[in-house]
Amino acid sequence: MRIDLHSHSTASDGTQPPADVMRRARERGLDVLALTDHDTVAGHQAATDALPAGLTLVPGMELSCHRSGRSIHLLAYLFDPADPELPAECVRLREAREVRGRRTVERLVELGVPVTWEQVTELAAGAPVGRPHIARAMVAAGAISDPALAFTPEWIGTGGRAHVPRYALDPERAVQLVRAAGGVAVLAHPKADQGGRSLPDEWIADLARAGLFGLETDHPEHDATAREHLRALAGDLGLAVTGASDDHGELTGHRLGCETTAPEVYERLTAAATGATPITSPAGR
Repeated sequence: MRIDLHSHSTASDGTQPPADVMRRARERGLDVLALTDHDTVAGHQAATDALPAGLTLVPGMELSCHRSGRSIHLLAYLFDPADPELPAECVRLREAREVRGRRTVERLVELGVPVTWEQVTELAAGAPVGRPHIARAMVAAGAISDPALAFTPEWIGTGGRAHVPRYALDPERAVQLVRAAGGVAVLAHPKADQGGRSLPDEWIADLARAGLFGLETDHPEHDATAREHLRALAGDLGLAVTGASDDHGELTGHRLGCETTAPEVYERLTAAATGATPITSPAGR
């Protein structure tokens, strides 16, 4: 069984619609895929409607968190979408994304980059605006040759000339919100150095005490040393080890299934959730 627990669609900052993500997942030989768009569940229904035979969908979301000037991402799985508190926080997070996006565009214009808010929202196609949409607009404007070049101190990377901070959840509170909604929380790419996202072990231990389920260890941005360290840390803290592609479509080279989660870990995760269950395609599809 091949299980990928982290992917994105055009419901946030991926480049493929949810239906295409599901189709590609099955073509890549996946049996289980979690759709984890940023701070939204907007893609879940379209993904469910397009679910091909043989593929199971794990409804999820990637929550934006922040601590001491550092961005932290928390993967939330199988929570109750009707829970009142978690969706309310997601509304605040999405509203903060728009404020940040507008201010970022203003700063880029001040730096001589000919981008407009209208161009960015067109690229977002109705999804909450994220920095990847702005990066794509910068490519279209000829300011950079590749979206990855936007995420540097030169431009919109953390601490960069056009970087704008925004509201985000305290990560311990986020874990508690997910658990209160019957979901399971996994810390995304905790040792990814890109963008200053590598987190201290002490912070991870704090999240474990708050009820964290696992660490996303097998991730494309983790080298062998980081993976070995995270496996040992997960063992010490009693946390599960997951793996996932963190696919964003064209932006990440269509890498669905490049990293996977062990079936026994997936079974533990689904058993721990009380808010929702994985979704399989109707018989005969």
